[in-house]
Amino acid sequence: MTARFPLFENALATRFAKRFFTAAQVILHSPLPRSTQELVSLRASQINGCGHCVDMHTKEATAAGESATRLHLVATWRESTVFTEAERAALALAEEGTRLADAHQGVSDATWEQVRAHYDDDQIAALVCQVAVINAANRLAVIVRQPGGSYETGMLAAAEL
Repeated sequence: MTARFPLFENALATRFAKRFFTAAQVILHSPLPRSTQELVSLRASQINGCGHCVDMHTKEATAAGESATRLHLVATWRESTVFTEAERAALALAEEGTRLADAHQGVSDATWEQVRAHYDDDQIAALVCQVAVINAANRLAVIVRQPGGSYETGMLAAAEL
């Protein structure tokens, strides 16, 4: 698979990417655990079929100390024993927030109650923003068919946007 369009070689897209990356940095430095951020990004990317972002977040999570077992089980988190109740709430929010068109209510009250039970206000703000940011990133990459497989850990942080 080759990209349809070299998005990050375009001046306008590069200007946008700088601002997008700056917004994502707010979440990265939030009190939401890094492992939760990566699990949420990975799950939304799986749902959206974004190979580029699955590649990126799997590698970044591994570099941050996440185990291969947990990463392999993200797609089946409901049927797995390796996630905490807080992580389960975050993964449910990621799924429901990603599949908005599939549910007339968007995020269910039951999921929201679980999120409220496990996270404080700043963590919830970061979690909601993380779901929004990863879905936007997925759409950018999927639209231009940005292939997965070539991402190297730290590449995004080191990019001179």
